[in-house]
Amino acid sequence: MTPPPHGDDTVKPLVQQHWNGRAATFDEERQHGIHSEEQHDRWLSVLRKWTGDDSHRILDVGCGTGVISLLLAELGHDVVGVDVAREMLKHARSKARQTEYSIAFQQGDAERLALPDDAAELVTARHLVWTLPNPTTALQEWQRVVEPGGRVLLIEGYWNHDEPWDEYEAIHDDLPMYHGRPPDELSDVLLQGGFSDVTHEPLMDATLWGGEPYHDYYIMSGTVPR
Repeated sequence: MTPPPHGDDTVKPLVQQHWNGRAATFDEERQHGIHSEEQHDRWLSVLRKWTGDDSHRILDVGCGTGVISLLLAELGHDVVGVDVAREMLKHARSKARQTEYSIAFQQGDAERLALPDDAAELVTARHLVWTLPNPTTALQEWQRVVEPGGRVLLIEGYWNHDEPWDEYEAIHDDLPMYHGRPPDELSDVLLQGGFSDVTHEPLMDATLWGGEPYHDYYIMSGTVPR
């Protein structure tokens, strides 16, 4: 008999523990940090294409060490970064202090954001939904904090992990999107969740990932109904 899934009170602390433990070396991994001017410029080009030239109020959920948050701020956006892992946020704040950009970083749960309705014009998240025990709840929450007509912008992938590791050994069965999702499947999830104008394109340029990508990466946008 399959054991019952763990509750959020078990899963979420272990997810938090995992990412706190990886914070000190997270940016050193080639697919996570920015390691060259060419990589930096390529990410700016991708984000500029999908966010446009106008300045927006952006909430970067699961911001980690602030890699995407800082790039968005460099493009002129007003950015708030949220992450569950306090150690990740320490690194994000430290990196931001070395720049001219003012980014508000705060600890929070991606599924229950401490923000009012319509607080942002755009929510961004990179490689986040696989870590969530309730990803559809998170998508509903992101709709709540994005004003009508605003968007979510997800940088995601399909990795199909061979074996769970560290804290994920105990909880991977409790994470519905643990292996990521092919883009067509995640697109269906967004459409079923009430988003419109869902579109995506591959992100397989080796420059973005510091070398040939390990997995099938893509970027996806969905619009919050008016």
